[in-house]
Amino acid sequence: MNQNKNRYMPLLMALCVVIGIIIGSFYANHSSGNRLNIINSGSKRLNDLLHIIDDQYVDKVDVDSLVEKAIPQILAELDPHSVYINAKDVQAANDDLKGSFSGVGIEFTIRQDTIHVQNVIKNGPAERAGLLAGDKIVTVDGKKFVGKAVTNEEAMHRLKGPKDTKVRIGVLRYGQKKVKEFTVTRGDIPLKSIGAAYMLDDSTGYIRIKSFGETTYPELLIALAKLSQRNFSNLIIDLRDNTGGYLQSAVQIANEFLPNNKLIVYTQGRKSPRQDYKSNGHGSYQRIPLVVLINEGSASASEIFAGAMQDNDRATIIGRRSFGKGLVQQQIGFPDGSMIRLTIARYYTPSGRCIQKPYTLGDDANYAQDLLTRYKHGEFFSQDSIKHTGPAYHTSIGRTVYGGGGITPDIFVPEDTADVTSYYKQASMSGLILQFAFTYTDDNRLKLNTFKEMTAMADYLIKQNMVDKFAVYADKHGLKRRNLMIQRSHKLLERFINSRIIYNMLDEEAWNRYINMDDPVIGTALEVFKNKAAFPQKPAPKTVPKRTQKVAVAPNIPYEYRPLHAFPHLTAHA
Repeated sequence: MNQNKNRYMPLLMALCVVIGIIIGSFYANHSSGNRLNIINSGSKRLNDLLHIIDDQYVDKVDVDSLVEKAIPQILAELDPHSVYINAKDVQAANDDLKGSFSGVGIEFTIRQDTIHVQNVIKNGPAERAGLLAGDKIVTVDGKKFVGKAVTNEEAMHRLKGPKDTKVRIGVLRYGQKKVKEFTVTRGDIPLKSIGAAYMLDDSTGYIRIKSFGETTYPELLIALAKLSQRNFSNLIIDLRDNTGGYLQSAVQIANEFLPNNKLIVYTQGRKSPRQDYKSNGHGSYQRIPLVVLINEGSASASEIFAGAMQDNDRATIIGRRSFGKGLVQQQIGFPDGSMIRLTIARYYTPSGRCIQKPYTLGDDANYAQDLLTRYKHGEFFSQDSIKHTGPAYHTSIGRTVYGGGGITPDIFVPEDTADVTSYYKQASMSGLILQFAFTYTDDNRLKLNTFKEMTAMADYLIKQNMVDKFAVYADKHGLKRRNLMIQRSHKLLERFINSRIIYNMLDEEAWNRYINMDDPVIGTALEVFKNKAAFPQKPAPKTVPKRTQKVAVAPNIPYEYRPLHAFPHLTAHA
């Protein structure tokens, strides 16, 4: 009898499970609203799938790793700017926006599997402890730290840490054979979003904003106060290669230059009601002649500021068409410390235009290649090659502007590639220029330390035949010498090399001063001020039919954004 009972037990258990599922489904379907069922249907399948894999898959599976890989794939189906950031990268992702981090206060680069201190932050923990630019870090907390273990991520992991904690750093100093150890007490290290603030001439102030973070607005007020002491009467704000940041920072800065009750930007989304951001009339620089510089690397908050100035006819915009990011993200954290940046709204400039460039859901490849497409089409070389994909709008005085793909400047300045050769491209992209510049800096610090300002150092470097020295160095490191190409690109090579040495020895502002000296965009801005044309004028009635324009063709030069458009600081902070 017991045997028969045992024989039917599995069948009875199975029936119980089936009945339980049916009852559970019935109550779930009738006790929850339809919307909840829709939301949960997909997520339940995902949860079930992960549970089944974890429980039954032939091999042991790291489910957390599967989830880590799946989330970016899901977000990729939404839009190009909804992204997932894992827990270990969250701090680094937020540091630039927050404007500070806790660490030792150095800029470093890694060469030959060794950390080289490129710059020591003024008045920071490392400087107070006695570290110098040029030091090679070889031990951290008494443990050897050279070789393959040395990466940017690992270096920051070991050198960054909570405020007031200590770290022992062993360094090899130039001309010394013995390791010298310093105990550094970590502290708050500022990350400046204002890269430069100085006078271009007797009347024109210049401010470079690298990003829009929590500290950008107070930094700007300090920069403006500094320029006020020099009695500036014109202002250039340089947003080239500024990829954006906080919307609120862009709004605060725009408010400084606009009269009362002017619309700066508004946002709106499916679940986000329209929100208007307007000026309050308290800005201190409402009437100063203003020029804003942009290029294809200017995005997001940069475009909010530029769009507000353009649509309110407050400033002249100079450069090349901006990136075209008109989507607003919200950060949402997970319990494990990771987070997503989810697009919740679009933003619109005062004229009503959304400058988000077109994208296809799930097709990030074409979106990422947009700058290459622009380059090939000739847009970097002729304003007539710009394709406006959105409708026309009008500024407050009736000037025509366009939505659907960035901010088109009022005055276009083409990319100058006349002297770019394949040799220059290889030298830039290979990192050889950066390596040479650091080696030269390290070998000549005693002499270079005698120069305390940019102009004197630049004059000295010009006399050192740096291009020829680089050609010899590059040839030894695999880049064959090409004398005719070197001659053609001599000015570009000299500019790049010298700028890096100046940056290594002085600071970012000195670097900006140097590269701005012969910048055609800066020259165009100064001409606008000279002609008293910073404030846009109401367009005259059209009386002459528009003539057929020629379309530019991109030169036969491989496209690579960074070396052509900027001289990047390929360094890390700790």
